[in-house]
Amino acid sequence: MRIAVIGAGIVGVTTAYELAADGHEVVVLERHSSVAAEASFANAGVMAPGLVGPWAASGMRMSLLRGLLGGGGPLRARLSLDPAQWRWLQRWWGACDAAVDRHHRAELLRLGQYSRERLEQLSTRHGFEFERAQGVLLLLRGDREVAQAQPGLAVLRELGTGVQQLDAAGCHAIEPGLNRDQPIAAGIHLPQEGIGNCRQFAHLLREATERSGAEFRFCTVVRSIQVGDGACGIVLHLEQMALTTGFVASRAAAVPAGAARADVMAHRTRAAARYLAPVSSERFDAIVIAAGADSVGLLEASGLRVPLMPVYGYSMTAPLRSPDRGPRAALVDQRHQVAIGRLGQRVRVAGGAELGGSAQHQRDAAIKRLYAVLNDWFPGGAHTARPQLWKGARPMLPDGPPLVGPSPRAGIWLNLGHGGSGWALACGSARLLADQIGGRTPALDPAPLAPSRYARG
Repeated sequence: MRIAVIGAGIVGVTTAYELAADGHEVVVLERHSSVAAEASFANAGVMAPGLVGPWAASGMRMSLLRGLLGGGGPLRARLSLDPAQWRWLQRWWGACDAAVDRHHRAELLRLGQYSRERLEQLSTRHGFEFERAQGVLLLLRGDREVAQAQPGLAVLRELGTGVQQLDAAGCHAIEPGLNRDQPIAAGIHLPQEGIGNCRQFAHLLREATERSGAEFRFCTVVRSIQVGDGACGIVLHLEQMALTTGFVASRAAAVPAGAARADVMAHRTRAAARYLAPVSSERFDAIVIAAGADSVGLLEASGLRVPLMPVYGYSMTAPLRSPDRGPRAALVDQRHQVAIGRLGQRVRVAGGAELGGSAQHQRDAAIKRLYAVLNDWFPGGAHTARPQLWKGARPMLPDGPPLVGPSPRAGIWLNLGHGGSGWALACGSARLLADQIGGRTPALDPAPLAPSRYARG
């Protein structure tokens, strides 16, 4: 089939790879000039299925109320008159239930473990080398955090993740650079998990996807979607926004290995024609919407309604002063919901959750929290005078698990709503979707992720 993948974040790139590997003719459409340009650009990088959980978790209602009242917690909400936001909040409030939380956490863990296996398979097959480190340590500052962690810890033990609860000495043994003056009530160590540079991996996988014959078109906006009667396929109305940048970045010369010279020249001619005529319409047998938080407009253009909202997070990345001054791998401060991870010779600190607002407006308090948490655990460990600061939108559904599968509209498939766990779930979600499109039985039961639970025509 000829399939368009809309969105080139980590979810879109992994989806394109799996579809191209299955022999489909794949075209990736991305409005930015590169892959991994938004939520995948500078996320925390933590690849930890054991820590992937629904945002609508038990106990989050009080966190939201504190955020509305201007409390100092990691969760903030800027309410508006948008009815979609209020409908989302109503569904989210209902999903903040202990039993629902436990069920969704188990489903996400299974998908995360499958995704980790697939990521390792791809890395081994293609010899990918990207910044990564093994091990994740969840730091619990006080007895309250220890008590709150026990239900999730029980789920992890039941599913055989190899998780261990440590005392302060055990935490310092895992991460010798931790500040010994900072009290630690306990730690939860997940030795099988880790941290990795999501953006680096996305660029490497893009190259492998192009070698399989897929085409990436950057600076390309999908203006409208016209759904046929099933036999006629789907027509996308496209606009190329930046001629030179888009032509170069799309690697127009990328054609399947062994292609004849005439095929190469024809491919280049077609690519050049698109940039000379920036507005066009193209027909596809199927499309996959994997555009993160921007998927809402595309869904509405397809006659679909999905309760997807952007929840913004922050990160700060800075060079380490010396190799032994920062973390060995990844840590998560449970109280402040902030992750600290090592990416080569840099440290990345990420956290915060803002419902409402925009990516352009950065809250000083959220950024100061990142600095404060880094200073608590690794004082003076990084050059923070001129760090890379980032704010990105996580595409969040009210309950937690993403939507991976067919929509109610024939030929339109969804792979979205991964929230802050896109990096941890992308490879598994992509393989799961490709198997469904190809008519094969997936390795995991796709029913818990079926878009039918939300998507309505």
